[in-house]
Amino acid sequence: MRVALSGDRALGRRRQLSDEVAAYVRDLIMSGQVRHGEFLRLERIAEDLGVSVTPVREALLSLRGEGFVTLEPRRGFMPAPLTRQDVQDLFEAQAYFAGELAARAAGRITEAELESLDRTQALLEEASKARDSAAIERANHRFHRIINLCAGSPKTSWLLQLVVRYAPSRFYSSIDGWTQASVDDHHLVLAALRAGDGDAARQAMRAHIRHAGTLLVVHLEAQGFWNEQPG
Repeated sequence: MRVALSGDRALGRRRQLSDEVAAYVRDLIMSGQVRHGEFLRLERIAEDLGVSVTPVREALLSLRGEGFVTLEPRRGFMPAPLTRQDVQDLFEAQAYFAGELAARAAGRITEAELESLDRTQALLEEASKARDSAAIERANHRFHRIINLCAGSPKTSWLLQLVVRYAPSRFYSSIDGWTQASVDDHHLVLAALRAGDGDAARQAMRAHIRHAGTLLVVHLEAQGFWNEQPG
């Protein structure tokens, strides 16, 4: 029995590592660090993350199943083509679910939760001034998580998580204007939540997510991401 439990833990840890690697590779692709036509080197990724090659291979096979990478026989994995429309579609789906959660949160949020959002927003603004990308990511994630939990809609939150993983959270600071957009847009979301206005919260959150998607498209265009592939 102990051996089986130990094996379960090992399997769980391996799956966790594979999920973490998959998230890292998604971020690399979505931020334009790698693109279609460039091969993803397993050893390089493993070295960057401090893991073995095994979870990297498992992660890339998982991403292949998502249609996010392709496997070229005897050559390796590369990102699948990613068009402007693909990026816009991902953020439009994210905007829909995030907007619905914000609308529901507006009717349920407590004063204590509003105070927690205010504190988190202050942390985001401090991190932005300090250009601390890790702190920016943490504060931004917490801000949205508080709202999503307030909504009391776990199934919708789960659906949101399926699409939000394609936002390049590790590379927010590399996308011009992204951090300031979060700082500014969050104030509109907060105002709607304080007023208990579900429609306004929905529209403010959707506008915020669409804004982020537009900034990512502009960032990728500036890098010449679509110069040699259809957009």
